[in-house]
Amino acid sequence: MMAVKIKRGDTVRVIAGKDKDKEGKVLSVKDGKVVVEGINMVTKHSKPSMANQQGGIITKEAPIQISNVMYLHNGKATRIGYRMDGDKKVRVAKSTGEVID
Repeated sequence: MMAVKIKRGDTVRVIAGKDKDKEGKVLSVKDGKVVVEGINMVTKHSKPSMANQQGGIITKEAPIQISNVMYLHNGKATRIGYRMDGDKKVRVAKSTGEVID
């Protein structure tokens, strides 16, 4: 399995699927999938419980494949690479060569 280059908190653009060209913030990354704020919304029927007294139909984000999103750097989608900065490994935007974090 390859190293995951997208992290929680990154801003990404969807490059494939029903939400193509939409942008959002990554909420979680797990098993090659990401949950992006406001992207891939699904409806879920929930029974009344202690947490949700009313029950009913709720909408929430569903995970999408990490290959269907690209990191946004200065408003443009770019690939991510790695570089050694001294003794620290840092993420780098491939399009500009700038250090991301």
